[in-house]
Amino acid sequence: QVQLVESGGGTVQPGGSLRLSCAASGFAFSSYSVSWVRQAPGKGLEWVSDINSGGGRVSYADSVKGRFTISRDNAKNTLYLQMNSLKPEDTAVYYCVSAGSRGQGTQVTVSS
Repeated sequence: QVQLVESGGGTVQPGGSLRLSCAASGFAFSSYSVSWVRQAPGKGLEWVSDINSGGGRVSYADSVKGRFTISRDNAKNTLYLQMNSLKPEDTAVYYCVSAGSRGQGTQVTVSS
């Protein structure tokens, strides 16, 4: 079955960086586009970024454009999200989404 396992979250000060990873298994990862979405406390899901199957086409929400970079390694069945210049409003649980499934999420907290 489809499995998506996120990791790399944590607590960081404003202006700091984190790199999230999402390990995929149970499906042909290299054939699917993949997305990152997030859910802040008390709010709904927010789309953050996505990348096409080959990695040549990416898109970002305006709120993270210029600060976050999505990438993938199809040989490792892994998706990444490099997050720089983090802000308190980036605090959320981050999920990867692909093949009709969503992972369990990883918590990112930006606080001084």
